[in-house]
Amino acid sequence: MPFSLLSPPPPLISAATSSSTSYSSFSTCRFFTAKRFIRTIAKASEEDDDKPAFNPFGFVTDNPSSRSAIQLPESPAEDGNVGQMLYRIEDKGKDYGSVIKSGGFRWFVRETGSPESRRGTIVFLHGAPTQSYSYRVVMSEMADYGFHCFAPDWIGFGFSDKPQAGYGFDYTEKEFHEVFDKLLDTLGITSPFFLVVQGFLVGSYGLTWALKNQSKISKLVILNTPLTVSSPLPGLFQQLRIPLFGEFTCQNAVMAERFIEAGSAYVLKLEKADVYRLPYLSSSGPGFALLEAAKRANFKDIAKQISAGFASGSWDKPILVAWGISDKYLPQSVAEEFQKGNPDVIELKLIEGAGHMPQEDWPEKVIEALRRFL
Repeated sequence: MPFSLLSPPPPLISAATSSSTSYSSFSTCRFFTAKRFIRTIAKASEEDDDKPAFNPFGFVTDNPSSRSAIQLPESPAEDGNVGQMLYRIEDKGKDYGSVIKSGGFRWFVRETGSPESRRGTIVFLHGAPTQSYSYRVVMSEMADYGFHCFAPDWIGFGFSDKPQAGYGFDYTEKEFHEVFDKLLDTLGITSPFFLVVQGFLVGSYGLTWALKNQSKISKLVILNTPLTVSSPLPGLFQQLRIPLFGEFTCQNAVMAERFIEAGSAYVLKLEKADVYRLPYLSSSGPGFALLEAAKRANFKDIAKQISAGFASGSWDKPILVAWGISDKYLPQSVAEEFQKGNPDVIELKLIEGAGHMPQEDWPEKVIEALRRFL
């Protein structure tokens, strides 16, 4: 497995996943030597503002939310190892969640409300490279308004299973659809439900699943997701498809939080960044799952499916596009172009102040839009 000083190695403790890995003490020492070097460079730069030092580790340290996790404290006695870092954060981010077995895999699923909730069921689907944690505030509030809410971590992401490709799951669109069907059966979701989708890759698979299962959906809500053939592809997914460089990129433990911050006008608070970082820090599995999914995805074909499938004459269920207009990945024009394809069905709600993940950036505005539409 590739290793770089730009990303922390997997921990010396065993992780609860099928792809757990261990490293030698030499690798750990090399990792922490690199962190001391990062701190030395940063300190030198602060001492002379007129002559900023070149920082070869800027990929890590330029990320505001990751600095405290990557750089060591001034006192060597306070220095920890990766295992201690994991111990500090391993119980974070599992709000409303439990492990559910379905289709031969263990899914981590968040649930709020109850089957007796009077207003119906909402299923929230996240995108790559994040997890269902982003919906925690929205689904909590929507349960208070009478909805039964589910938000699973896709297989390969968050706290769900991350099988090695070639051993029962190859991270293809077809397989994601199949396991999602089985999960819905396991959760007992049979009547038409409300579907909320956001994000790249597995987020897009949520929309292509909807196109094949229109009868199962009552209303559809789309947060910032590639919707047209003109939708740009972020650099992360381009890098993942480059041989060797993709293997290097997928093992950067701060990748998810960097991706979130780069698509928004905000910096994640440390307690939130810890949760998005945790799966990638605890094991090599999530990175390789993301790598396999990105390598197998035909992004242009998926965009064509979505653009044509939700156009007039093809889709007739109500759609709300709630769009964070400060998205650094997907411009507002993507949402506007999508709405023009089926104006009688698609309603566009622009969310000021929110970026690529409106449910994380400004959940109150997302809740307001959902309450009115659903």
